Amino acid sequence: MPSAADADPIRPLTLAQAGAARPTANTEGESELVTRINNWTVGVAGGLLEGTFSRFAAELGKAFDDGENLRVLPVLTYGATENISDLLYLKGIDIAITHADVFEEFKKRRNIGNIDKRINYISPMFVSELYIYVRPEIKTIKDLEGKVVSLGTKGAGQTITGPIVFERMGVTVKTVFINNTIAFEKMKSGEIAGLVHSGGKPNDFFTKMAPEPGFHFLAIPYSEKFSDYYVPSTISYKDYPNLMKDGEEVETIGNQVVLAVYNWPIGTDRYRRLERFVQYFFERFDKLRQAPFHPKWKEINLAGTVPGWTRYPLADKMLTKVMAEAKVKERIANTASNLSAGGAGPDNPHAEVTEEQRLFQEFIDWKKKKSTN
Repeated sequence: MPSAADADPIRPLTLAQAGAARPTANTEGESELVTRINNWTVGVAGGLLEGTFSRFAAELGKAFDDGENLRVLPVLTYGATENISDLLYLKGIDIAITHADVFEEFKKRRNIGNIDKRINYISPMFVSELYIYVRPEIKTIKDLEGKVVSLGTKGAGQTITGPIVFERMGVTVKTVFINNTIAFEKMKSGEIAGLVHSGGKPNDFFTKMAPEPGFHFLAIPYSEKFSDYYVPSTISYKDYPNLMKDGEEVETIGNQVVLAVYNWPIGTDRYRRLERFVQYFFERFDKLRQAPFHPKWKEINLAGTVPGWTRYPLADKMLTKVMAEAKVKERIANTASNLSAGGAGPDNPHAEVTEEQRLFQEFIDWKKKKSTN
């Protein structure tokens, strides 16, 4: 007579059996390695693959990678809008790249409690241009009235900025939310009149785009309507020689990009990791201003502020420290220059001696004495 086991050969394993049968890092003696890998890793929400944000997130990883001392893990996401949601709710995301006006959207329309205390910023970043790319028959933004326009994938920055622009310019469009690579193909067939995209120039989405006869960027003239969050900007042949004529320039608006951070409580493990990231960010930022990193890193003013946002306390502390050190270095350099130019020193003892010059000269004398011993 067959046994119960023979009658049910595929009966499920118990939890104990399943756990014993499945090897893990702990069962293989790798728990210490797991701890080391996770100990100094921070997650940065970037954006879509073809967007500027994803490139900047990746470059943060490249610039600050320091083995087991710090690992910055860039994450592909839906973009600026959803990055705020990811900061609030997604495990493993500590930092995010977003737009300043997106934060205002969450504060006013989504009614997220105490969001200004839960989300802070480390630093303002670059200015992200807004692009409206249209078919040949569209000459001005008014010509888009009643037309179908793509705002890209839901969650991208332009899904907030695009409607704001159309509303403030008194134009009503039929919006769709599809990947703009697909939207571009639909523009060719006439299904869509144009697409809205955002990102720092030069933007990979457009630099890699093949020109289509008559397709062009639409001008967005700057006015007081945009003075709250935006700045005037331009798109030119220099930025997109594949899509524009030599010497051509088109007006648009720019949106402030923000390096946002979740305000973890002091003493928590996530706070400890962010403390190290912030330290690396301010102390090694000059590395990002060099090739081959994106040229917009050179535009970033670390001491700049973001209206409506609160700077992360750790960032505020590090910024103060770095700026103070820079001033000291500048004073020392100026003192050295004064001495070499005939200021107070052994060869000109009657010149007025400042306290800084006296201390600097003592340092020079000490070095000379030390080198002769």
